Formats: sequence, structure tokens, C-alpha cells
Amino acid sequence: MIAEFYRVPVVAAAPAARRTGWLLAVWACLGAPVVAAEPGRFTETRRLMGVPWTITVCGPTAEAAAAAIAAGFTEVARLERILSDYDPASELARLSALAPTREPVEVGEDLWRVLSRAVEIRDATDAAFDPTVGPLTSLWRQARRAGRLPPAERLAEARQAVGPEALRLHPALRAVSLERSGMRLDLGGIGMGYALDRALEVIGRHGIAAAMIDASGDIGVSGPPPGSPGWSIAVAPLRAANAPPFDPEKVVRLTLAHQAVTTSGDAFQAVEIAGRRYSHIVDPRTGLGVSGPTAVTVVARDCTTADALATAASVLGPDRAMRVIGGQPGCAARFVWQEDGQIRSESSPGWAAQISQTPR
Repeated sequence: MIAEFYRVPVVAAAPAARRTGWLLAVWACLGAPVVAAEPGRFTETRRLMGVPWTITVCGPTAEAAAAAIAAGFTEVARLERILSDYDPASELARLSALAPTREPVEVGEDLWRVLSRAVEIRDATDAAFDPTVGPLTSLWRQARRAGRLPPAERLAEARQAVGPEALRLHPALRAVSLERSGMRLDLGGIGMGYALDRALEVIGRHGIAAAMIDASGDIGVSGPPPGSPGWSIAVAPLRAANAPPFDPEKVVRLTLAHQAVTTSGDAFQAVEIAGRRYSHIVDPRTGLGVSGPTAVTVVARDCTTADALATAASVLGPDRAMRVIGGQPGCAARFVWQEDGQIRSESSPGWAAQISQTPR
């Protein structure tokens, strides 16, 4: 969908035909079988990790495409069983239940990779992204449902269980220590990106050189489709409430190959409490949702990085976020927000380069 400000402000399109959606790349219906979107291009959508995932591949035959797509979905489902903070049987949830740990706990390779990258992003963003934020996200979910801020004493208690000191990694052991009672890991801002990256790898091992995965806001692509410089992703402009429909001429189009793009914001998941709009994205420093409306789009070499940086940027705000992202290799971003009834934006130095090569 081409979104309004209070909806998701991103569109994606395959090179030959523009489609609309939150980074939605192809025509697909939830639960539909693999279909040929156009000659040589096949697509399927399934619901995983709580949202629709659409995989599009350029393959020699429908059979080869179906096998690759099925393998990609199987990989996402496997990782959901590891990384989910909703499933009490997931590896992540079982690890969190051990807090505080008396000694380091060895974890599986995938969980180790995600936690290691999460800590790197945490350190690069001054803990604006923090994988220990679980106690605060749980409390904030309750507050959003109730429509009121968390009680001060419960908020203070949850904040005591969160922070860089709560999690220690032991690389030589591929193990982690959970240092605080009541802590809970939450990989919601990075796990989906990691699963998308791994699914693209699996699809590539099935002989597919050109693929795109749209995970309802996260998009990752491998090589470009035949005869194209890349996959075309269109980012629609934000607009203030009650403003006229957006001007199609203001749509920003990205052409991506072996890259990822993520948009994070409060378009779908926001709550207004005492006249103030809050996002579902929690600021680890306050325990409250980020004030909105805002949206940030991040382009990176992989979706793991794009996913986490988009979450961190929402917390940091436009000025600090653009400085941080501008210092990350292969990354670029645009931050858009509403201020005094006007839509404002700020971009990192690399953003213009991302859009300058895209044909109009």
C-alpha cells in the first residue's frame, strides 16, 4: 500500500511493475501457492513470526522456484523456534528463564550470532538498541493495551533488569551470562532481519541468484533480476494527518542488489496517552515508547544490520541517528518526523547516493 502518515510509509516494486505495500515487493495473496508474477519470476506468501512474508525468486522453472521458496520459508520457521520471545519453548525464552545465571550458558550457533551482532549494535548506538529490553517491552505492551502509562514502581523495577551490564558474552565458550534477576532478552528489533538474511542464503544454495524477501517492513535482496540493475524499492513520502494525498513525484526509489532496507516507526502500532502519541518501540533508557509520529528507513548490506539500526534510530532521534548510521560501513538512512504540524526529514550522508542511481 502507498501509505498515509499514520499508515506505513513505504512501497516496494519489482523492476518491471510497481506494486504497493510496506516494502511490499510483489503481487501475492496470503497463503497462496507459488505463482508466476511474470515470466521467470515466482512468488509466494506465508505468515511467519506473526507477519506475512513474501518470497520472490527468478528461477528457470516453477519446480526449481517452488523448492527454493519452500526452503526459505522452512529456514524462517526454524529460526522462529529459536529467536521468538513469545514462544516459551524457544531457545531465547528458555535462556531468559534462567536469569540470573550462576555460570555461562552455552547457546546454539544462530542465537550466538544474533546476540553477538545485537551487542555490537548496542555498543555502536550507546545502548539505544539493547537486547536486554525484554522487561520493559513486556510492561509497555501492557500499558498500550490499558491505554495508560506503567505504574512508576513497576517501571523502576523493570529498568533495574535492563542495561549493557545485564548481559555478558563469552566468545571462547559461545556462551552468555545473564547477570540480573528478572531480566529477559528481546530480539524483536533484530531477529526478523537475521532470519531474512539466512533465508536468502538458503535460497541461494538452491541455485537462485536473484531473490527478494519482504517480511512486512524488512526487505532483503540478493542479485538483480535478469536485465535489471536491481530490485526497485519505492519509499513513499510521509504526510501529516488530514493532509492531501501524497504527490507521486515525491516517491523516493531505491535500486538494490545484495542489500537490505528496513523502515521502522509507529505507523501501525502506536497509542495516544494523555494527549501524547507513543510508538511500540521502547526507549531502553526510559522504558516508555518513543514519541511520534516518526519513521526511519535504513539501507544496509544485510537485513540484520538494517533491522537493528532502524530500531536504534527511532530511539536516538534524527540528529544523533544520522551521525551514528553515517559512520556504519555500507549504511544510509532517512529519518522523517512530524513537528509543529509539519513533516520534516533528515538524511545521512550516504542516502543521496542510494537514490542517485535509480532511474526515474
